[in-house]
Amino acid sequence: MIKENEFEAEKGINPLAKLGELRYILSRDEEHTFMQLLFSSSARMRATNFGLRRKEVMKMLGLNSEDIEGFESFVMRINGALSGYFQCVYDERRDQVIVMMRVPAKQAREVLSSESLGLLMFIFYHQEVLQNEFTLFNQLLSALGHETLQARRKVQTNLDPLLKIGAITKYDSPSQEEAYALTAIGSRMFSDSFLHRAAEFSQSQQLHMDDVLKFFKRYNVGGGETI
Repeated sequence: MIKENEFEAEKGINPLAKLGELRYILSRDEEHTFMQLLFSSSARMRATNFGLRRKEVMKMLGLNSEDIEGFESFVMRINGALSGYFQCVYDERRDQVIVMMRVPAKQAREVLSSESLGLLMFIFYHQEVLQNEFTLFNQLLSALGHETLQARRKVQTNLDPLLKIGAITKYDSPSQEEAYALTAIGSRMFSDSFLHRAAEFSQSQQLHMDDVLKFFKRYNVGGGETI
């Protein structure tokens, strides 16, 4: 996820060393479940379908299907221990539990171009705010480009990095047109504070954070603040 401030690793603290502290907070089953979440959330390991379903996670934890408090306690303890480095998120809309690593904005810009971020922001708005299940390629062209071969290539080129990091995935639309769906990873790429600044910039006025989060439907996604 994109974070405004730099990693504390630059001050001599290794984020990965924080993982060692989990053994004092999590049981063996919980630690194993967390590692499975890390593995399943990796774009290098999973080309699609990132993360695990809540039912799978609860089964690994040895919880019955009704023990939602036990599941929430697991997520809260992970986020409490690894705050500032990793974040465990449950996306209720997609029924996905994922683990994301925080990166500084400077590093994010080295991975994604401004054009790729622009496409991601459009898809985010189209699906999270307008509540569309998917976004057609032609909708991206219409909103951000023109119907020319060069424009199609440019949009496709800037979609590819988003596919590689797992922010979006290809979607089988009923019309068979090329389409993309935002993943749980993509839905959390933008921090709450970033969305706050973006909304204030577009409206040219100060806005209350609660109003911004409601507008972006962020209150539907677990995991708390991302910055």
